[in-house]
Amino acid sequence: MDENRARLVVDALRERGVPAHLERAGVSQFGVRVMLPDGRQAIWDTDGTAGLEAQVMRDGVLVGFVPVIDGSEHFTEHQVVEAIARTDYDQPIARQRRTAPPPAPPLPREGGFFRRFREGFRDR
Repeated sequence: MDENRARLVVDALRERGVPAHLERAGVSQFGVRVMLPDGRQAIWDTDGTAGLEAQVMRDGVLVGFVPVIDGSEHFTEHQVVEAIARTDYDQPIARQRRTAPPPAPPLPREGGFFRRFREGFRDR
């Protein structure tokens, strides 16, 4: 996932109350890190492949994963957000729920002043 797409997905997830963060996996590889309530982290799409998948980590140890979602190589940002929001992480091999849980109160955008500086102080 490129940086701009990852940032758009993170912003959309945070607007839904999902504690998502931009994940840098290399010089030009980015993904989405979702903080789970029990201390685990789901790290989405940092491996550079076309399909959408995630690794679920706790203290740097792989404790689960989300298999590649069929057709996800052609997903729009909205579809990526929906797929991440619908994921049920309760089992070691996560699955997609039929519908996403109701949105929680929105979280503030990440980046603060430095993000506004980088983006030229444009209003959104």
